Amino acid sequence: MFMPVEATPPSFKDFTLILPAIAVGNVGQLAADLLVSTLCMRRVGYLHTACLVPMVGPNPFSSSAQDAAELHTTAEVYTDAEKKLAVLQIRSPVIQSRSRKFRKLLVSWIKASEFSRTVVLSSSHAYQRDDQQLKGSLLRYLATPTMQASASGTALTELGWMEMEKVSPFPGLVDSSTEPRLSVPGGGITKGLFTEACQAELCLAVVLVFCSEGDNIPDAFTLVNHLNDWLLLVDNDKPGPQKWRAPSSWKLLFGNSHPPSIF
Repeated sequence: MFMPVEATPPSFKDFTLILPAIAVGNVGQLAADLLVSTLCMRRVGYLHTACLVPMVGPNPFSSSAQDAAELHTTAEVYTDAEKKLAVLQIRSPVIQSRSRKFRKLLVSWIKASEFSRTVVLSSSHAYQRDDQQLKGSLLRYLATPTMQASASGTALTELGWMEMEKVSPFPGLVDSSTEPRLSVPGGGITKGLFTEACQAELCLAVVLVFCSEGDNIPDAFTLVNHLNDWLLLVDNDKPGPQKWRAPSSWKLLFGNSHPPSIF
């Protein structure tokens, strides 16, 4: 259930919604952080749900000591009214037994809020790629039939992006009787949410990157730059990382450096 932070609930009609899937390397969440921080987006509410691991913490986007003490929770919504953009940042894992319930909650909220289109930022295990996925870019996309039929879908086609390939259910075995299927290993709720969005006729796309666990900040920049080629959220004339502003919370991403006294 969406809970606004102000007395008057915001209107999301005709907004673009961007949300991460909790997936390998947390790349989608890092990319969402870059969007919120760079665009100075305003927090307008949060999702109250028992489907996520409970969590509370200080303001991840604090710019001063005054706002650092603000409490933030697992699933918060930020908006940029001028760009008609909303970002749902999810900060904790989905409880496995409640994954389906959470997907249905998201689909229901997206439909009720009348978002014009939804973009899921995700990632998938690089080591589990099929032979055909070893060629070309590490970036892939998926689009629901409703998205493909829209102007946004036409724009995706014109960009020449690579669509996520379907793979054999039994890699390495040649069996003409089995149909290739969609597989997003390490992608969390990505596949399930995409499938349910197709059934609900949502205008939704998934943008993902193949990666491995580790320092996934470079992957986040890769993903958000790729997204920006489509949505044009920031000036593309600036080189790579200079377009994006990392949030203050990233200073603690890997903890403190080693103490020199150990040598």
